[in-house]
Amino acid sequence: MKKNIFIIILLFVACDKSIHDDRRALAKKLTQENILVDGHIDVPYRISQENLDVGISTEGGDFDFPRAKSGGLNAPFMSIYIPAEKETNGTAKDYADQLISSVEDLVATYPNKFAIPKSIDELRKQVEQGKISLPLGMENGAAIEGRLENLEYFYNRGVRYITLTHSKSNHISDSSYDDSRPWKGLSEFGKKLVGEMNALGIMIDVSHVSDEAFWQVIEISSAPVIASHSSARHFTPGFERNMSDAMIIALAEQGGLIMVNFGSTFISAKSRSSQASIAALVESYMRESNLSKKSPIIEEYTRSLYKDKFVYANLDDVLDHFDHIRNLVGVDHIGIGSDFDGVGDSLPIGLKDVSEYPNIVFGLLERGYSEEDIKKILGGNLLRVWQGNETYAAFHGR
Repeated sequence: MKKNIFIIILLFVACDKSIHDDRRALAKKLTQENILVDGHIDVPYRISQENLDVGISTEGGDFDFPRAKSGGLNAPFMSIYIPAEKETNGTAKDYADQLISSVEDLVATYPNKFAIPKSIDELRKQVEQGKISLPLGMENGAAIEGRLENLEYFYNRGVRYITLTHSKSNHISDSSYDDSRPWKGLSEFGKKLVGEMNALGIMIDVSHVSDEAFWQVIEISSAPVIASHSSARHFTPGFERNMSDAMIIALAEQGGLIMVNFGSTFISAKSRSSQASIAALVESYMRESNLSKKSPIIEEYTRSLYKDKFVYANLDDVLDHFDHIRNLVGVDHIGIGSDFDGVGDSLPIGLKDVSEYPNIVFGLLERGYSEEDIKKILGGNLLRVWQGNETYAAFHGR
């Protein structure tokens, strides 16, 4: 009798392992055979800071061509990230041009590896050719500089979404990170800009904007809106940078989607708490030592604290966000917006770079998502929203 029970247990374990192996293989297959869009990867800024070549294998960072190919990534939005101070010193447009040129230079260096699409049709063709298609998303509308002709200029350069603001309120919108809210949402120019973006077919990105600005965008926009790299506030109460349930529902009702950010502090309340504790210790040490934040001593102290005390999210924590959004609004309104190369060393265990998208897909399969569900999350949903913006512009634009 005991022998029979032992055999049954062995058979059960073998069967379970076989199922897991099959799902691992299917996860790899799904990432390799479908369009995989990531809504936000900070490669251009990383290139500008490190002067490196992501067309070949690189040391450090989260993205390069070999790892992207391994992970199945073939349509990452390149973030044209403009730091807030660029608006203050009047260099935002020039800086955006430099970052766009860096992506163009990458394509010129590796024309068989990369391409920049200016439409969904171009993206599909580039992927069919085996290239990694690099659509452009501008993170921080500061580069518009209050001139609508600049909007069209950047559209012609390939920008297909604009995150209205970033870490500080700008001339377009209040920021979720900024206590100063001069516009109580969008500025008058910002409200006009939303309509002009609709007319051109540029997607509006509400990541980083204040809650008031979000609701105004939803009211004004006639085309579907995205959150290119945000997560669910349900898991991080009080963190305005993430989206509340009511906001996710409104976004979905308008036809848009939320693309889940992988950064641990976007995903986990425990991670956010550990970060706050570290910040308090650093602040105290700075006061006691009369040193600045950029002091090598303080920088080393900060690194050591993060190494010892920072709490990383894990793959299950990330998957919980996917589940929560699915339960709220369904799979048609979920995407991936990792923030690779943008959140430093805060990425979750199991999602450390662009080679690890199959881990997400395996986790979704384990949680009962169908292959069709997963294809939508990988890229189908974002392409639908992009198409909605293209179609609106074609019929209602200039």
